[in-house]
Amino acid sequence: MSFRFLHTADWQIGKPFANVPGDAGAALRAQRIATVAEIARLAATRQLDAVLVAGDIFDSNEVHDRTILRTLDALKAFTGRWIFLPGNHDAALAHSVWTRMRQMGIEENIIIADQPVPITGWDGRATILPAPLRRRRESEDQTEWFDSAATVEGALRVGLAHGSVANRLPGAAEASNEIPENRAETARLGYLALGDWHGALKIAPRTYYSGTPETDRHRANQSGFVQIVELDGVGAPERVELVGTSHFSWHDLDAELIEGTADAVSALLGQAVSDPARAVVALALTGSLSLAERYRLNAELETWRNRLHHLDLDGKGLVEDPTEDDLDSLDTSGFVRLALERLKARANDPSDPKAPAARVALRMVYLDHRQSGGVK
Repeated sequence: MSFRFLHTADWQIGKPFANVPGDAGAALRAQRIATVAEIARLAATRQLDAVLVAGDIFDSNEVHDRTILRTLDALKAFTGRWIFLPGNHDAALAHSVWTRMRQMGIEENIIIADQPVPITGWDGRATILPAPLRRRRESEDQTEWFDSAATVEGALRVGLAHGSVANRLPGAAEASNEIPENRAETARLGYLALGDWHGALKIAPRTYYSGTPETDRHRANQSGFVQIVELDGVGAPERVELVGTSHFSWHDLDAELIEGTADAVSALLGQAVSDPARAVVALALTGSLSLAERYRLNAELETWRNRLHHLDLDGKGLVEDPTEDDLDSLDTSGFVRLALERLKARANDPSDPKAPAARVALRMVYLDHRQSGGVK
């Protein structure tokens, strides 16, 4: 009587990653389809009954045909049933990615759950109750029909929905497409498979978000997983196994340079990032450095930029604090030396509104002299 399936959601195939330019962004886009292929192989290896995808399979209804076809190719390793639920990014509009997919021709094992009707099979062991979104934001609860849905006696009832569970998600979460927190109880569900929240999370009894299988943002919310679920029968507790699937790791790091040296940056990155080539890093720097240390920091950051998949640097909290040694190392004299002294005085005067500009000017002079061989 056991029913075993894989719960996943929020693939967002076609996500542009506009803030990650060039080849790095292209690799992030391609990896989302490669991760789908890994999910298919996992489902096949575990000999599961189905894969339930709880919405936002695609990033929008405007993705290219090529993206749709490549996604369909990625599914082929698993010949069991795929249940695709339209979410808020790929809602089941009159003309959508789903209507285009049907026109392309899809395999019989691919079910587009764009209507609120039960999906049966599996020798009567289970019934899937889908709640597709037919617009980006639904004002009414799309899971309400679960409560009165008729199913074969003894069949497991599994809900499939996309949205925010009322009273459970953080206040920053999108509140549209709301789902009652007790829906699994009122609809007598063995499991409610949800999408929309990008981290793996048991949000209420028998109610789970799987999160996105390929991490796509700097947030510590346990993303990058799928859930393998086993239901032994009506009333039996669910067994849920979390399986890691993400190729890329995303890190949000802060480095405070409190000793006036650049050493903390490499130490932090070396400790936090185990596989640099697969790491997307947002690094915020604070503190102060001499011009000589800032020059060394720039060189270290350039090395890390070449090692990491992508580095997003925020240096607004970092201040250059020129020392006497910095200025003495510049091979200058006369009025140039006098100008540098005045720049340093302005840079160190917190009441001077042009202090930031003076610090930038000092750094530019130092770097220019260093690159031209004018530093002793």
